Amino acid sequence: MTINQKSFFYAIRKPLFEGRISASQVMGLSAILTAWDRVLPGRDMNQSKDLRHLAYMLATTHHETGRKMQPIRELGGSIYYRKMYDITGDRPRLARANGNTNDGDGARYCGRGFVQLTWKSNYRRAGEKLGLDLLANPDLALALQPAILILFTGMTEGWFTGKKLSDYFSASNADWFNARRIINGADRASLVADYARGYWLALQTATQQMPMDISLTQAPAPRTVLPHRRIRPSAALKRPQPPLPFHQMPMDPGR
Repeated sequence: MTINQKSFFYAIRKPLFEGRISASQVMGLSAILTAWDRVLPGRDMNQSKDLRHLAYMLATTHHETGRKMQPIRELGGSIYYRKMYDITGDRPRLARANGNTNDGDGARYCGRGFVQLTWKSNYRRAGEKLGLDLLANPDLALALQPAILILFTGMTEGWFTGKKLSDYFSASNADWFNARRIINGADRASLVADYARGYWLALQTATQQMPMDISLTQAPAPRTVLPHRRIRPSAALKRPQPPLPFHQMPMDPGR
């Protein structure tokens, strides 16, 4: 199922990018599409070929990066990171529970990438899963290829909240709204669902697929231009509880 990227970019330009896509946005999107074609066929074929999974990952990237389509550092600054994630900030118990035990860990392990990986314990687990030293070098999560692996593997395996793509998209189900629980509860769930439907329609065109059963998965046409809102990307936070298995990693319910 090779994606015709020319057709894909033509299909998303107006409804998702207000008629303009920058070179940087094209580069990020193209890298994700190429990785989907190249990496995922080695996984469970039934899951890897579901375009709704890719559409929802693209929608998540669209939202969490503020439409930049590049791995980014969480919006904010040193004062904000300390307040949110440091033992000297507003939530010291949550910080300790997630491995941020040293002054300065809040800024060191702030959100990064396409899905805003956050907290020292999550960097450690993601690094071990991917074979990367993210604990010592958290900025590796800002590199394009590691960010793509974290996006794909994390959402496919349910790293962040315990929820995964196959929980919401299967042969008998397509739940665009609640799929947001993979990342951040119901925060901006309708908005991300709109993005995802737009990407899914474009992917069908780009792979020359016929739409699946309309009763389950046919997405309504997106608005002429989906609204772009300046929203702080959500952080991959974790409930204050004893360490859990990697696939059960929870997140903050959102801001």
